[in-house]
This record gives sequence, structure tokens and C-alpha cells, in this order.
Amino acid sequence: MEEILKETYGIRAEAIALMKRAEQDLAEPFRIFEERAMVCQAKVLAAFHKEGISERHLVGTTGYGYDDAGREGLDRIYASVFGAESALVRQQIVSGTHALAACFFGVLRPGDTLLFATDTPYDTLEEAVGLRGTPGFGSLAEWGVTSRVVPLLSDGSPDYDAIQKSLDDSVKMVAIQRSKGYAWRKSLSVAEIGRLIQFIKQLQPNVVCMVDNCYGEFVEEQEPTAVGADLMAGSLIKNPGGGLAPTGGYVAGRADLVEKVAARLTAPGIGGEVGATLNVNRLFYQGLFMAPHIVMQSLKTAALAARMLELAGYEVCPASQEMRSDIIQAAKLGSGEKVCAFCQGIQQGSPVDSQVTPMPWDMPGYESPVIMAAGTFVSGASIEISADAPIREPYAVYLQGGLTYESAKVALLCAIHKLL
Repeated sequence: MEEILKETYGIRAEAIALMKRAEQDLAEPFRIFEERAMVCQAKVLAAFHKEGISERHLVGTTGYGYDDAGREGLDRIYASVFGAESALVRQQIVSGTHALAACFFGVLRPGDTLLFATDTPYDTLEEAVGLRGTPGFGSLAEWGVTSRVVPLLSDGSPDYDAIQKSLDDSVKMVAIQRSKGYAWRKSLSVAEIGRLIQFIKQLQPNVVCMVDNCYGEFVEEQEPTAVGADLMAGSLIKNPGGGLAPTGGYVAGRADLVEKVAARLTAPGIGGEVGATLNVNRLFYQGLFMAPHIVMQSLKTAALAARMLELAGYEVCPASQEMRSDIIQAAKLGSGEKVCAFCQGIQQGSPVDSQVTPMPWDMPGYESPVIMAAGTFVSGASIEISADAPIREPYAVYLQGGLTYESAKVALLCAIHKLL
């Protein structure tokens, strides 16, 4: 193997030795990842059995998509696996941001307040709610919905005192972001999310607690909807699509809230009863079936990257031995040049567009120039190995995904080689 890596990619022996040492240190985290994947796989398989999935569910519909057994079965499977009353799984949801925005616009009304309990939301949501961006495009703020932000504490934990002070009668929804996004903080575990929701419900029992679950599905044995979240949303080209879903997103939670989101996604009176699935049903079902295993591959990749970077002298978040609540691995590299070098190495070791050199650019929805390495079969699919970063202090790069641990190791070696 070493000869192939040296001859094909020019990987120096130093990088290979670093990887071997890192793998030796990760036996225990890898064992835990495998145990959790087994639990999640059993839940998914049980849901398939409960719904009696057969060939007819894998065939798509056209036009309005009336009586689509595959679409309806998939909704029920997602609800079952996520411990929710109802779910909406649609290819018409174009991204995680779209899924979350549909939740906001579906549930909130003029005069309501949306409280972000875990600091400023991910960059692309800021314009959707009106925290920044050009007026005139229909943000929540323009519809009379106020957004408030409660910063996290210095250790990355929710500030319970500040949340309590911000929870007045105008707050209709509290948004909780599970993943770190482009922030240098820990991602929240399902247990931490459950404690936060319990605290909020004690103060305001009728407030809607909504969780941005992007990058978190199948990392732990439970999802936020199983510990009190009223609503949860994510993208199918991340964890739950298993690397096979070509597009799409999901919403899960209380049945009445999911139906409101469905009415926003389509139209009042239509809701979730329509939506042609064309030829994606098979990919959605098979992707969900594969998701627990693929997420495990991504977690192994993240831990390996963390340990290699630790050994190379870089600060990482989370640390290689820490328990994880999402698939994202962050590392402070110290300069924009090193961030670009790392991303270019990931691109070089990817299966698609390996000859491309990614460079920072002003990507729509982001406040700073962003570099994105994603040599993926599905464009932008971050469950496949990818790395991206805003070019700004503290010059942290964010790695996620890995369809197979074996191929991800090659991409990591290319990235570490460029750093060394």
C-alpha cells in the first residue's frame, strides 16, 4: 500500500507513519462507533420490516404524485426511526437551509419571536431570518417575525440564565443548532439538547423547540425528537441520505407542526399529500438503509483526521478521543494558505474532480469568502468526504464525511502531506 501511495500521490513516508500511529491510538473510539452503528442499523431495519417495504415502494410517480406509496412509506419510516409522530421527506427540499426555513415560515406568524438559544445560526440561515442580508427578499424579519440570539458560554455550553431572561411571552419558537457549523465550539450531544429542551419547557410549556439536526443523524443512538424536540430538520445529501440520495431534505416531529411545514413547502390545503418522487424513491430508501454504516465511516475518518492533526501539532475540535455528536471535524491551521492547502489535498484525493484546485470565492449566503473541497458523486454532498472553511480568523478548516474509510484515508494523506 505504501508504495502505491508514494508512487501515485507522492505521499512522503512521514505522513504515512503519522497515520499508522494515529490508527493505533483510536481502537476504543472506533469500537464505540461500531456499536452505535449497530443500534442505529437495527432501528432502520426494524422500520423497514414494520412498513413491509417491497418493490412497489421503490417505484416513483410523476405529475402531482397522488397515492405515492413509496413517498408515504418513507415518511413513516423516518418518523419511526427518529422517534417522531410524523415526518416529511421530499426531494423538493433543496438543502438543509431550505428545510429549516420551511419550519420557520410554516410555524411562525407576524408578531412572533424566534429565539436562537445556541448562538448565531449557520451562515446561510442569517439571511433567511433577517439577521443580515439585503432587504426586499422576504426574510422572516420582513414578515414581522423578530429574531433574538443568545450567545453560548465560553465553553460552548448554552447560557441557561440568558435563555431564561430572553424567554418572554412573544417567543413562539426556540431554535437549537446541534452542529458547530463554522463556529469554534463543541457540537451539542442529544443528551445536552434534551436537558436544554426540558429547561425551556419548564419555563414556557407551549414554545416550539426546533433542532437543526444537520450532520448529526445516526451519530448517536437517539435523535433530538426522541428527547423532546417538537420539530427537527436536515438534509438528505448529508447523513440520512447515505451517500445515495441525489438531493432532498426532511422534517420530523409533532404531526401538527409537520403539516404546517408541508403547507409552507407546497400550499395551504395541499400540504404533504402531493409531490412526485420521479426516480428517487429507490435511492432514498437504500440511502437511509446505508446511512448508519456510512456515518460510521465518516466518524472514523473524522477521528483519524483529528489524531493525525494533533500529532502534527494542530489544535482540533473535538479532540480525537472525545465523544462526537456530529460528523464535523474542525482544526485551527493558523493561516488562509494552510486552509487552502488542506482543502486542495482533500480534493486531490477525492474520486471526482481530483484534478481541480479549489480556491476561495464569494459563495451565496456566506459572509466571508469560502473554500470548498468536494470531489463528490453528488454535488456538494458533505456525507462524502469534503472540507471547507470561511477564510477568516481563526483560520479553521471543517472536514466532514467519508463514504468509505479506506478511500478517506487517501484523501487525508494528501491533505496532511500538503500541510507537512
